[in-house]
Amino acid sequence: PILYSYFRSSCSWRVRIALALKGISYDVVPVNLVKDGGQQFSTEFKALNPMQQVPALKIDGITLSQSLAIIHYLEETRPSPRLLPQDLKKRAQVRMIADHIASGIQPLQNLGVLKQIGERKTEWAQNCIASGFQALEQILQHTAGRYCVGDEVSMADLCLVPQVANAERFKVDMGPYPTITRINKALLELEAFKVSHPSRQPDTPAELQA
Repeated sequence: PILYSYFRSSCSWRVRIALALKGISYDVVPVNLVKDGGQQFSTEFKALNPMQQVPALKIDGITLSQSLAIIHYLEETRPSPRLLPQDLKKRAQVRMIADHIASGIQPLQNLGVLKQIGERKTEWAQNCIASGFQALEQILQHTAGRYCVGDEVSMADLCLVPQVANAERFKVDMGPYPTITRINKALLELEAFKVSHPSRQPDTPAELQA
């Protein structure tokens, strides 16, 4: 497998966690979203992913984009360890939380949107994340065990950790979100979350490396 990734991309990080959890070795092709006006806009990368976004994963003779679609494929083709609970109600909750982050928070504060916002981008990002986290904190109070849904790591957790990292990068006050904070801390102790961390990628700038 070949993962087209950017060290700081939260969507790429979700996929890196899934690959690490499932023990899938892969090669990384870095796509710098800032350098050269954004390498994702190159003709070569557009041919690979017409949406001109990371991640993209070449695996099993196909190329997939969209992080949740990639994770679902990995789950269906390499089901151990599982990232979706067997219990159908819990499975629905996992998908709800993953979508809440992947559709309801992250796209509003991603690089493309912030470029359009201009000078008020930090305030914009803070407001989008805080609004989403207020709802997420409430949801997690009903679903969480050690992790987002019960005590098993799931697709929801793969979305949570990168989004908290974004919140911290934009200096969002995490005080009002004790459940999110507790789960995030527990997840960051797991090896798959450590090795996939933005500070430990081949394209991480020297000053940001762990």
